[in-house]
Amino acid sequence: MKPCAATEIGSWDLTADVVVAGYGVAGAAAAVEAAATGAEVLVLERAGGWGGAAALAGGFIYLGGGTALQRACGFDDTPEAMSAFLMAAMGPGSDKAKISAYCEGSVAHYDWLVECGVPFKPAFYGEPAWEPAADEGLMYSGGENAHPFDTIAKAAPRGHLPQMEDKRTGERGGGYMLMKPLVETAERLGVKAHYDMRIEQLVVEADGRVCGVVARQYGERVTVQARRGVVLATGSFTYNEDMLAAHAPLLLDRPGSAVEEHDGIAVRLAQGLGAGVAHMDACEVALHMDPQYLIRGMMVNGRGQRFINEDTYPGRIGQAALFQQENQTFLVLDEEGFEEAARVSSAPDFLQLRPTWVCETATELAAEMGLPAGALESTLEVYNRHAEEGRDPLLHKTARWLRPLRGPLGAVDLRGMTSGFALGGLTTNPDSEVLHVNGDPIPGLYAAGRATAGIASWGYASGASLGDGSFFGRRAGRSAALNV
Repeated sequence: MKPCAATEIGSWDLTADVVVAGYGVAGAAAAVEAAATGAEVLVLERAGGWGGAAALAGGFIYLGGGTALQRACGFDDTPEAMSAFLMAAMGPGSDKAKISAYCEGSVAHYDWLVECGVPFKPAFYGEPAWEPAADEGLMYSGGENAHPFDTIAKAAPRGHLPQMEDKRTGERGGGYMLMKPLVETAERLGVKAHYDMRIEQLVVEADGRVCGVVARQYGERVTVQARRGVVLATGSFTYNEDMLAAHAPLLLDRPGSAVEEHDGIAVRLAQGLGAGVAHMDACEVALHMDPQYLIRGMMVNGRGQRFINEDTYPGRIGQAALFQQENQTFLVLDEEGFEEAARVSSAPDFLQLRPTWVCETATELAAEMGLPAGALESTLEVYNRHAEEGRDPLLHKTARWLRPLRGPLGAVDLRGMTSGFALGGLTTNPDSEVLHVNGDPIPGLYAAGRATAGIASWGYASGASLGDGSFFGRRAGRSAALNV
């Protein structure tokens, strides 16, 4: 991970003004912005084509503040309300300067995406779900309309989803429809790309300025000069077991919601220059069950107790399950709730889990589940007593989803039904300059996307990665291009 001195490079194999490592959403946005600023741009991608994790994602981009799509769907929003929500929802240690810049620039960023050819259908999807049933363009994607966030700021849907006909999430979904226009825009601007190219070292001048990279392609060493700057956009460390063991061990031996190229190379290379890192122990966690079922029942832990309002963002439920409840969680629901959820659900079959146990009474169910005697019965009695009155004074679930649960009861075993990805990474400023541990920018080095500690720290909302990856990717590209 040690840098290579520029004096050791006899001649450069490739050269450009700005060299971008990684061709996911952060790299694509950086390339477009750098090229639009007038720089010659070269992208180095480890895989055999563009896209990265972004192209396989559902495609949410977290945007707000009053975008044209929000207005077209009849919603008012302001940067102030968006910022208040994000500062609360993104968890302890949220970067106020980044969130402020992101919210103030969100409307303009949406317009930029549209100018790049990213399509959004002006239709709102209002049902609880991981993503819209069809090609609707707007949805609540962070629990903005659930407690406690509905008491902090005026709720507005901010999950912006690129339109994709006949979408197949994981193959050709909203993420693909975000990436394709960005790459096409980059190509029109003259951006060149080299694939199957894995960066191995940063190259530095005697004064410490980053001036290029050493990479490897088909086993051959390739030296690449960056006359103005290098942008690191190679993704998280979710597929680096050593880094997970050191920083986020609860993600070990779990499915990673990323791609195998997310091996932490950007973090390790920049650390070799003294770069700082933040929130390396923070993770997003997906709970693999359709929210249509979650909202109609009770989420309980291994002690038979409720621990979160079931109508909140399902990623927040996943985080609570893994980090606060030792992944010992169950969904308790009655027959009416299961049948109703099944009728309205548009989720794929693997998210529509059936009951693991079914019993006539809570006492019998608790015994089957192995819960402490009396615990589930007490939880159910309190839940039902308040649900009769349309209230949830314990966890403040919205009245719309409150209904007493009557036998027969079923429980879904959700132990192990989570996957996640790392949120921590390099410390950068709002201009996407990589910061040394002393707080100073490292000359010539920029970063964006999941290689950095972005707007999310110990919380998340669907769209935060594609949102801040593209937003600060643009800033990284522009900063590098102007570094003359």
